[in-house]
Amino acid sequence: MLWGPHPQPRRGPKPALSLDGIARAGVAIADAEGLPALSMQRVAEHLGKTKMSLYRYVPGRAELVALMVEAAIGAPPEPDAGVWRARLTNWSHALSAVFAHHPWLLDVTVGPRLMGPNELAWMERALAALEGLGLTGGERMDAVVLLTGHVRGIALQSRAAGAGGAEAQLVAALGEVMREHGDGYPSLLAAMASSAEPLAQDQALAFGLERILDGLEVLIARRAGGSPAGS
Repeated sequence: MLWGPHPQPRRGPKPALSLDGIARAGVAIADAEGLPALSMQRVAEHLGKTKMSLYRYVPGRAELVALMVEAAIGAPPEPDAGVWRARLTNWSHALSAVFAHHPWLLDVTVGPRLMGPNELAWMERALAALEGLGLTGGERMDAVVLLTGHVRGIALQSRAAGAGGAEAQLVAALGEVMREHGDGYPSLLAAMASSAEPLAQDQALAFGLERILDGLEVLIARRAGGSPAGS
């Protein structure tokens, strides 16, 4: 279903539904109400069809979610003419935007599973940016995993804070403790005060990304026998 091709019947009426249409109906529900609200029945209602009619196209909810991932993540950004660092920066910010627009993707893009063409294309695009730089295939894979993990981590924190989740509650509780016992933790108190400044907010994604790329730049320069060059 993810990779096709999908044979069309030679005879009979034209199919009333398509896999893409079904997937996008599921995406609309998950975006608006969250993944727990998703069901074959809800998708059928969204499309104005019966639930049984959906089973002619999609065997069940698991397959539906796999199709939704493909539809939601879409194609990766086109590679620009910049050097590897700029390309990976753009790639990471584009992935962050996808998670921000479809937060439920964070829950279904984990663990061993079959990936579709779009999801693999994202990996391909990032790996291609690191070709010809002296890194092994394993190192390039590890670098992409590291970048993806950082983007996912920030997206999870943002989602939790937006929903009043555990991280947001932890920050609030920490603030209460520091108001009473901050004298014993001067470094933590100063860091918290600085992070509350308007210019310092929402910098975690960019800060971590820059540090990861700094480390890669050092390794690339070491393999080339030179010093890190601005990229």
